[in-house]
Amino acid sequence: MGLFNWVSLISTLHLLFLSKSALSSSETPANFLDLARSPELLDWMAAIRRKIHENPELGFEEFETSKLIRTELDKMGVPYSHPVAVTGVVGFIGTGEPPFVAIRADMDALAMQEKVEWEHKSKIPGKMHGCGHDAHVAMLLGAAKLLQEHRHDLKGTVLLVFQPAEEGGGGAKKMVEAGILENVEAIFGLHVSPRFPIGTVASRSGPLMAGSGFFEAVISGKGGHAAIPQHAIDPILAASSVVVSMQHLVSREADPLDSQVVTVGKFQGGGAFNVIPDSVTIGGTFRAFSKDGLMQLKQRIEEVITRQAAVHRCNVTITIDDYPLYPVTVNNNELHHYYTNIARDMVGTSNIIEMQPLMGSEDFSFFAEAVPGCFFYLGMQNETQGRLEPGHSPYFKVNEDVLPYGAALHASLATRYLIDYQPKPTSTKGSSRDEL
Repeated sequence: MGLFNWVSLISTLHLLFLSKSALSSSETPANFLDLARSPELLDWMAAIRRKIHENPELGFEEFETSKLIRTELDKMGVPYSHPVAVTGVVGFIGTGEPPFVAIRADMDALAMQEKVEWEHKSKIPGKMHGCGHDAHVAMLLGAAKLLQEHRHDLKGTVLLVFQPAEEGGGGAKKMVEAGILENVEAIFGLHVSPRFPIGTVASRSGPLMAGSGFFEAVISGKGGHAAIPQHAIDPILAASSVVVSMQHLVSREADPLDSQVVTVGKFQGGGAFNVIPDSVTIGGTFRAFSKDGLMQLKQRIEEVITRQAAVHRCNVTITIDDYPLYPVTVNNNELHHYYTNIARDMVGTSNIIEMQPLMGSEDFSFFAEAVPGCFFYLGMQNETQGRLEPGHSPYFKVNEDVLPYGAALHASLATRYLIDYQPKPTSTKGSSRDEL
């Protein structure tokens, strides 16, 4: 189904929950980490992650990844909704009653060639899981196993959000628009990180990652011979002026205390040393930690491209509104405090890192803009195993020792949230208390 039918889904959950009501309820484990570290579950998560890694799919093309997820949820007996936002899957575990809490993993890969030589290297030329989303899916499925095994201890409902198109496609925005958060009170997300040691978690309250937007421009001139430039209109010169001028937007127009970045990562034009081309294509991103700063950059980028092209007698076509504008990723203060307490119980106070904000962006921001959210990083660096490269590198690798931490934290955050945030009872007129 494209849009959520909450009545049908809740009814299904009630039936599944009640059909096993004869089972005895045990205490929910205070720490899922020991369970997640069991060889059986760890090997299963690693196998899932490796299969996804071998078969990477780009945003809104995650059909096989989505099929794998649904197959595993079917084996567990976990009901789900699909498709959501083209390839997305949302699973449900618990009573079908409030409170509702969501835990999220992104599914898409990057358009890049893997250069890591190993047994499970990408089989798809030009595509690679270079940011760890394969591990994110495996960890959320691992959490699903843990939660499903203890579903009769849950005091509400957990949503398992498998999201498409995080890498620039705004898949989270489409899932929000599909209504998946209609009854949800909070959402948690995580990301593996080679910056921090294995066994640590890192986050901060408030703004965590910058908002961002994308732009692309085709600057058209008039091609000609490099020896007689006066008979041509040079789009390379115009595009070069645009790139230089855009750097001034940060150095001379932005408040030095308001972090902003403009980066041109795409510059394509020409194919011969002695030919002035007809057109040049440039593209890039802009980032800021405030909505006002982001909108100001967007406006000024359009103006700079248009006017610099005109100075050099070129025409221009700008694409900027077609791309989703990612909000600033802001961690809810109360949820961040809650996450810190859960993480402290699991990994210890010394392994909790209060990190500085990052200029990178995350479309988890769309979820956290709609409902209270908390996003954190899982460290996976182990110097004894060699240095790990940062995300979006063709040499990016995942230390699979991180998998139990992610599965356990997902499960613990969701389970304890349902206990700690139970709906407050409302007084009923004419109750026994009133009659006393």
